[in-house]
Formats: sequence, C-alpha cells, structure tokens
Amino acid sequence: MKRLSINVDHVATLRQARKGKEPDPVFAAVLAELAGADGIIVHLREDRRHIQDRDLEELKKIVKTKLNLEMANAQEIIRTALFIKPDMVTLVPERREELTTEGGLEVNLNQDAIATSIRTFHEGGILVSLFINPDLDQVKAAHRIQADIVEIHTGVYSDTVGVKEVEKELGRVINAAKLADKLGLKVHAGHGLNYQNVQRITAIEEIEELSIGHSIISRAVLVGMERAVREMRDLIRLA
Repeated sequence: MKRLSINVDHVATLRQARKGKEPDPVFAAVLAELAGADGIIVHLREDRRHIQDRDLEELKKIVKTKLNLEMANAQEIIRTALFIKPDMVTLVPERREELTTEGGLEVNLNQDAIATSIRTFHEGGILVSLFINPDLDQVKAAHRIQADIVEIHTGVYSDTVGVKEVEKELGRVINAAKLADKLGLKVHAGHGLNYQNVQRITAIEEIEELSIGHSIISRAVLVGMERAVREMRDLIRLA
C-alpha cells in the first residue's frame, strides 16, 4: 500500500492565530502516527508563520516514523536542518506573500545552487526530495543533480475541473512519475489532494508516497485527527 505522510502545518496555523499554545502540532503528529501515518511533514518557513523552531526540535524527539522537513533553499534554514537532522528534507519554492506553496521548484534553471545544497545534506546523512511540477525537464534536472526523491506537485490536477482537463493534468503527473521511476528516483506526490481526488493519484504505480495536509487537518477539526487519518488511509487502500 502507498505510504501516507501527514503535514501538520495547519495545526500550527490555528495556534499562531492567537499566538498561544493550543492546538499543539506535536500532539497532532502523535495522533496521526497512532492512526497509521507513515510520516510527519512540517514546513519551517523563513517568516515562521506557523511551525516554529521549537516545534521542529520536539518533533525530532517524538516522531517514530519519518520526519520530513519542507524548506526553502535558504542558508538559515539549511543550518537549522543540519542541526536538527530530520530523516529527509524537501526543497520547495517559497514566497512570503503566498498563502501556500504555489508551484514546483525551478530545478532546471537553478541546478548549481540546488546541487550544492543536496551535497551538503548528503554529507549530513539526510535524504533530499525536490518538490517539482509534473514536467519532464524538471524530472531530468532533479536526476542530474542527484536528488534522492521527487515529490510531484499535484496542485493543478487537484484544482482542475472538466473531464478532459482533469485527464490532461493526470496524464502529466503519470508521465512525470514514470520518467522519475525509470531514472531511479523515488516518487512521491502531494499538494491539494483530498478525500475526493486522492484515489486516481494513488492508482499511479510509480508513486510510493502521498503527502497530504490541509484536507486531513480540515477533516480533523470536525471528526478528530485519528479518524481523519484512518479515513484517508482507507481510501488509499481501496484504490
């Protein structure tokens, strides 16, 4: 069965709305693991809008599955990652004014800078994933600079309406996944996936892991974290 990693950023978003202590993303991560999550994801943004450094430190101590740190290719965050030593990092583009990550990393045009960071993380014993659009040139570039994993951005697929349009976007994801797998890259997928659209992505053979946050946290507000995670795992299993 495909692995499911849960992004708990939005638990921290709710907490930061009052600058208080609740709800705690660390506790949310514990509940997600108890419900069967295969990994926990957090994005330590440069502006610290949700996840804080202390959250990351505590998560490193308590996560029993796998801790994946999403981050910009920025020196300050790189230093933090090397100190904390998550199981893996996922390099993503980051703009301060965006509500959420809006697209994939431009690997093809920034190969030297990203390759330098990949070497640094590898020296520190940390796996590196690149969050990329379902574009064959980006897949090839990720392979050239020796990334371990590509996470294919499914946001456009998730937001698209219309049968033909959805099939077109799904085809892009499938083609990117097949090429990445052929080149020896591990293949993950995420962004915008929810209880209605996850099964078609799950059915893509080359994709090993799904990264889902907002939809599960939104469901958890109504039914609890453990039930929300189990419902998503049931959908993945049925696919």
